[in-house]
Amino acid sequence: MAQVELEIQALKDNLLDMIELVENQVSKCRKVIEKKDVRLAKEVIAGETKVNAQELAIDKDCENIIALYNPVAGDLRFVLATIKISNDLERIADNACSLAKFLKKYVAHIDHKLLDQFDIEKMLQTCTVMLNDMHEALKKEDTKLARKVFDKDQTLNAINRKSVKSASTLLKEHPEDHKIILRLFTIVRNLERIGDLTKNIGEEIVFHIEAQVLKHHKPEQSKS
Repeated sequence: MAQVELEIQALKDNLLDMIELVENQVSKCRKVIEKKDVRLAKEVIAGETKVNAQELAIDKDCENIIALYNPVAGDLRFVLATIKISNDLERIADNACSLAKFLKKYVAHIDHKLLDQFDIEKMLQTCTVMLNDMHEALKKEDTKLARKVFDKDQTLNAINRKSVKSASTLLKEHPEDHKIILRLFTIVRNLERIGDLTKNIGEEIVFHIEAQVLKHHKPEQSKS
């Protein structure tokens, strides 16, 4: 096996590790809500440092591969896709960390009904599944699985659209909780953004494997 192939495989392994780490960050946020476990929130916050370090290491590896081996075709596409994917993963982790900081402060006291009104747990579960799908899609080079991210992202978009009405209703019914309600409204926006970033990862996986650019192209609607 050529040295460049070994370097590409090592880069892929590191990227898979990063996806798994970020998936765990998002999953832990959901467990914080389920168990009201502040310890898990602290783990997410502490884990942000490792995510940042992984992004920097992956960027450096990509630069070295380009500089030393001048990759072409599929190898070059993978390196370019990896740079973008690692950046998207770091931004997803940032959103998870922000949520963990909120939960660390409020999860023990917040009314669970407010969380249910905004479908926070459903959004976190959907985000976790999407990230897991991207891990498997990259590992198995399965573009069909990568494309499933587009359908799942629609679930997050629908909840996000509904959140405006939910926030308005809750502010009228519970004006004393206005700070929490507005913060939850922002969290819905952040979770919808995680969906967008994960969708970007799916697009990059398709680009790497099929040399097809999906960015700015709307996926075809499923026929009923």
